[in-house]
Amino acid sequence: MASPDGASGVGGSPEETELSITLTLRMLMHGKVTAGGSTLLMVGSASSARITISEGSCPERITTITGSTDAVFRAVSMIAFKLEEDLGAGSDGVAAGRAPVTLRLVIPASQCGSLIGKAGAKIREIRESTGAQVQVAGDLLPNSTERAVTVSGVPDTIIQCVRQICAVILESPPKGATIPYHPGLSLGTILLSANQVRGRSPPE
Repeated sequence: MASPDGASGVGGSPEETELSITLTLRMLMHGKVTAGGSTLLMVGSASSARITISEGSCPERITTITGSTDAVFRAVSMIAFKLEEDLGAGSDGVAAGRAPVTLRLVIPASQCGSLIGKAGAKIREIRESTGAQVQVAGDLLPNSTERAVTVSGVPDTIIQCVRQICAVILESPPKGATIPYHPGLSLGTILLSANQVRGRSPPE
C-alpha cells in the first residue's frame, strides 16, 4: 500500500519522514468521472501525483493515485472538489447547502482491522474528529482480497478523513499477498499486476 522511498527518516522530523514516503491510493470511481481521463490527467499534472485509470467499459473503474503523501492528498482534494462541483451542477439549484461527496477507497482487507480498531474505536474516532461518514464493507470485492471503504461528506471533511485513513494504513502494512480488485475483468486477468499490464491500448 505504501513503501519508503529509500529514506530511513533517521534524524528527521515526523513531517520530513512523511514526505519521504510514497503512497499509493486506489479508488473505485464511476465511469462518467473517469471517461476520457482528461479531468484526472489535469489533477495529476496539478498535484504532481501519478494517476492511472483501469481499462474496461464497466460502470466503475479503479483510479490509482501514486506519489508523495502531500501530492496524493492534493489530488484527492482536487477530485473531491470536482465531484462536489459536478453534483452542484446537476442539482438544479434545489439543494441550498453543499451536496455530500462520496469517495470509495479500495484497501487490502488485512488493513481494515486496524482501520476499524478494537470494538470499532478507531473508525468511530475518525468519524467524530473529521465529521465525515466512513463505512468499511463487510465483504471482499469480487475476486480480490480488498474491501471498499466508503467516505462521505463535504470535500473538507473527506480530505481530513482520507488523511487519517492513510495514516492508519501506513502504520499497518498489508499482511500476506494482496489480490487487487479489477472491475469486470476475468479471473485470468485478475492475477496480473496493475503496474504495467495492459490488456489493450487505452483509447486516445
